[in-house]
Amino acid sequence: MKHIPVLLDGVLATLGDIRDQTIIDATFGAGGYSRAFLERGAAVIAFDRDPSVIPTARAFAREFHLRQGSGGQVGDRFQFINSPFSEIGNLTETVNHIVFDFGVSSMQIDTPQRGFSWRFDAPLDMRMSDAGMTAAQLIENSSPAELARILRDYGDVKKAMPIAIAMKEKLPKTTLELRDLIYNPKDIAPVFQALRIAVNDELGQIETALNAVPKLLAPGGICACVTFHSLEDRLVKNKFREWTEVKGDPRLPAPDITAPFRPLRTIKPSAEEIAANPRARSAHLRAARKL
Repeated sequence: MKHIPVLLDGVLATLGDIRDQTIIDATFGAGGYSRAFLERGAAVIAFDRDPSVIPTARAFAREFHLRQGSGGQVGDRFQFINSPFSEIGNLTETVNHIVFDFGVSSMQIDTPQRGFSWRFDAPLDMRMSDAGMTAAQLIENSSPAELARILRDYGDVKKAMPIAIAMKEKLPKTTLELRDLIYNPKDIAPVFQALRIAVNDELGQIETALNAVPKLLAPGGICACVTFHSLEDRLVKNKFREWTEVKGDPRLPAPDITAPFRPLRTIKPSAEEIAANPRARSAHLRAARKL
């Protein structure tokens, strides 16, 4: 399936005029967001831990080499960092906006040898990078109790323990071997999701990245997050609630009561977008502006 950036129009409408601004595209993927930002005159710092996107990033760097500023050409418009987005906190300069598009990319799902999909017979890998344990190794190295916890916490799998025991008995090495030991077809997608989240520490990565946002954003800057399932969305919603909570003593005059961020609208995909891109159906865009 062709990669289509999810909720791109909503992200662009939320950010507004981005000419001569610097944006962190924390989840570069196929570059859909980055291209839209660059074509509207912004400079982009893109992160992605997946080494397979490096050729695309190099092509972007050649295409969008210089930025036109008030003083003429003022330097590279596109910078790519082949690291997890949890490392955005290593940047030392503030930026105008930070955009996250969480979850697994269409490219990863549709590349059989990556092992993300039960539609293909492939090694049970599921790594978003080329480092760390594969899903097969995670199953082999975890106890039934730990596997059951992963299935419950990250996939809401009701019969988690029987499936965990079956995985330990069979030790699947391929996607189809894993699929075929899950007796209830409704559990296949949740089991694959749960293992993928665990292999890539997806929720820990999100938590770390969001914790770095307040110091990275310049005043007036926006953090926009596109999520695809309730676990991601809950993390973002809770963090935004923390950022937008009014600080100070309510008994004092209003000017002494401040919140570091102001929440912006939540956007869901339109029926037209879902029809054009079914993978958008569960997406939510949440955004908050730093005051």
